[in-house]
Amino acid sequence: MKVAFISRATLYKVPGGDTRQIDMTAAYLRELGVEIDIHLSCDEIDYNQYDLLHFFNIIRPADIVYHISKSHKPFVVSTIFVDYSEVEKRTTHGIRGLLVKIFTGNQMEYLKAIARWMKNGEIVRTKRYLVWGHKRSIRYVAKKAAMLLPNSENEYRRFVKRYNVQQKYHVIPNGIDEKALLKIPAKDPKYENAVICMARIEGLKNQLNLIKALNNTGYRVFLHGKPSPNNLDYFNACKSIAADNIIIGSWLEGDALYAAYASAKVQAMPIYFETTGLSSLEAAVMGCNIVVSDRGDTKDYFKDDAWYCNPDDIASIKKAVDAAYNAPYNEAFRERILKEFTWKRAAEETLKAYKQVLKF
Repeated sequence: MKVAFISRATLYKVPGGDTRQIDMTAAYLRELGVEIDIHLSCDEIDYNQYDLLHFFNIIRPADIVYHISKSHKPFVVSTIFVDYSEVEKRTTHGIRGLLVKIFTGNQMEYLKAIARWMKNGEIVRTKRYLVWGHKRSIRYVAKKAAMLLPNSENEYRRFVKRYNVQQKYHVIPNGIDEKALLKIPAKDPKYENAVICMARIEGLKNQLNLIKALNNTGYRVFLHGKPSPNNLDYFNACKSIAADNIIIGSWLEGDALYAAYASAKVQAMPIYFETTGLSSLEAAVMGCNIVVSDRGDTKDYFKDDAWYCNPDDIASIKKAVDAAYNAPYNEAFRERILKEFTWKRAAEETLKAYKQVLKF
């Protein structure tokens, strides 16, 4: 079986949770004997060599419509369905903030696709998207897909409610890399008992409110991430208000990332909307107590093993961090993650979906 993974053009230029999901799912599927090639949506692809196409991020339907129109191959979609509309009303200002108030969420996503084309060179490669618009394009993709692969039951329910499209689906849990745990990393004294946040720096991730909540407190706080091209003003705003106890650094990977997780006390992710919380899963299994948003699909994963906060409420964020920091680490949560949320299991569930689609 040979499968093409196809995702956004900026997958590695502006890495995020989907980058981790794609790389790790591919790695573990290869161990199961599946041939996987990872392509960016801007690539020219020889579709004939693949049995199946696997797309990621249904909220970028222009990329998907282009390739399915050319390939005539069966395909599945990892939806990674995040609804940015309410978030942007809270976090966007200026002319763009005015547009957010005027246009619907789908209309704004359409405008953003055009803006990425004009500003960042992310070409909209099909006229169908330009004619159909965002909502119709997403409905088209969902109806044509052989199967949708949400990361939770709640994600699928949200998608159906928003787009009124019911389709075959198979939940693929996101997870952690068990192999990284076979070798316990040396702790990094810099992060010992610190509060950390590992995420792309943008309004959605809500680092600004986290900074406001923890500025000039007794916590040492490390924010590691890369700003997306359209969020440089937000990144600069974070830097401008950060007190001396807040350190903003670049993206961490590999041993450096795991060492930070193993050393810190709390991972705080007061994100406005979260489908899974990959970084939180990784931090939790390495020994951090986690603070997460009460929005989105987080409770499907974390249940009663996380401290939840209202991302709009600075006092709520501070209260959740305080509670998590002063609580003992729960080994039972770690065991549940290792049982239910690993990349190995994600690959196994993905292969089950492939076999259903291809009737292997």
